[in-house]
Amino acid sequence: MMNLPLFVAKKIYFNQEGSAKVSTPAIRIATLGIAVGLAVMIASVCVVLGFKHTIRNKVVGFGSHITVADFMTLQSAEQYPIQMGDSMVANLKSIKGVKHVQRYACKQGILKTEKDFLGIVLKGIGPEYDTTFIHQNLIEGYIPAFSDKVGHQKIVISKVMADKLRLKSGQKVFAYFINQQGVRTRRFTITGIYQTNLKQFDDVICLTDIYTANKLNSWEADQYSGAELMVDDFSKLNATYDNVLAKVSKTVDKYGGTYAAQTIIEMYPQLFSWLDLMDLNVWIILALMVAVAGVTIISGLLIIILERTQMIGILKSLGSRNNQIRSIFLWFAVFIIGKGLLIGNVLGIGMVLIQKYTQLIELDPSKYYVDTVPVELNAPLIIALNVATLLICVLVLIAPSYLVSHIHPAKSMHYE
Repeated sequence: MMNLPLFVAKKIYFNQEGSAKVSTPAIRIATLGIAVGLAVMIASVCVVLGFKHTIRNKVVGFGSHITVADFMTLQSAEQYPIQMGDSMVANLKSIKGVKHVQRYACKQGILKTEKDFLGIVLKGIGPEYDTTFIHQNLIEGYIPAFSDKVGHQKIVISKVMADKLRLKSGQKVFAYFINQQGVRTRRFTITGIYQTNLKQFDDVICLTDIYTANKLNSWEADQYSGAELMVDDFSKLNATYDNVLAKVSKTVDKYGGTYAAQTIIEMYPQLFSWLDLMDLNVWIILALMVAVAGVTIISGLLIIILERTQMIGILKSLGSRNNQIRSIFLWFAVFIIGKGLLIGNVLGIGMVLIQKYTQLIELDPSKYYVDTVPVELNAPLIIALNVATLLICVLVLIAPSYLVSHIHPAKSMHYE
């Protein structure tokens, strides 16, 4: 059975020759308003997703998802050892939601050249440590195979440190560390230089083997600063954290250290609060763009209804009901919205792809932690934006479409 409102709407929309002089610009403006609104919404969502995931991955790259350490270590800048032998690592790996466990040991010290010096935190890592993130941000040299059995006196520093101390990969540098036995000196060879643009890490973190860090701290062989845990699903971070707490919270090792745990969000709340604020900005942009699209399509529909007054009168005189005529104009609006959505998708996704592959728009890394605007395409979200825009625009047209019920067939015949 033929759908009369849809049939008539198609005839009106695709009959360009019979288009009225006023309604044609109105249709184009409405289409453009929807297209621009959707393009801005797609770009905004992709940029915010890119920012959140890029910066979150950088923070996690240095700090993991969950850190298990001594209670005092997590509450202060000092390093207190905790027993983290193979059995404890195995227990942590067995926790539901934990994907990977890696031990680490930290020691505060000073790098010194003939003309300058710099305070640093030496982070010792072992063979089980996932160095994927460091490799992705390595700009010079290489990352050695760090051992937990022997020290090789090799170090990876940040570009910030290299610039301040005028050092390059392959050069040697003296490092000084203070403990209960006095001052200890090490001469490291710089094998690599990294750059993450995260000031919290680039300013202080140097990487070396965990064996050297342990010896500098004068700790036992099974004592470390703690263990970093990576989870299977970041969205289930809190649930996995609760599982970790149930396993280690307030338990005491044989040396008297008390186990505790913290999530990456608790360790760097200012960064994640800043990222959460971006969500609010996106919601504001989405609301404004939908409002613009809604206003333009309502204006266009009213103009079209007024210009089609004679047609409405004829349809009514032939027995068409108000609901049928309203459906004609709602279907007509759907065609306009559909074309606007198509153009908006091309514009929005096109802008995102251009930025993704050309890094055209640059940023100040000292303020935004990245040197170009990061973007991330998310198909389900883009589809959701399209569906939501279509539904909202159609819903806001229901009230204006009732204008057809006020048009009298007899009077409309004389309307020009």
